[in-house]
Amino acid sequence: MAIIVDTTSPSDLLKKIKKAIDDGKVRSWSYDDDGDFTHDSEQWKNKAWLRPKVYNGELRFGILKQKDVNLEKQVYGLYHGRFIDMLLTHFDDYFITALATAGKTEPDSF
Repeated sequence: MAIIVDTTSPSDLLKKIKKAIDDGKVRSWSYDDDGDFTHDSEQWKNKAWLRPKVYNGELRFGILKQKDVNLEKQVYGLYHGRFIDMLLTHFDDYFITALATAGKTEPDSF
């Protein structure tokens, strides 16, 4: 259930996402001191986190669940869909494809 973003500059894309959040251009997401992203709406904040990991030619986001709470399909579906929506809306010039996997995929942690 990871997001895999095919990009020539994964580290640069990650920096651009964080800068857009810091600058208030992306308002629906925030990230914590560990660099993990969470949806910023009251209903969905801290229901899960997306942990970025840089690979050669890929930027992946593995989902992390809340401690002692089962990860529901509704939560990971929303997180994956809205994060890809944010990427398409704000960063479409910086990647080739973005996809979400249906099964546990590195770097998922749940």
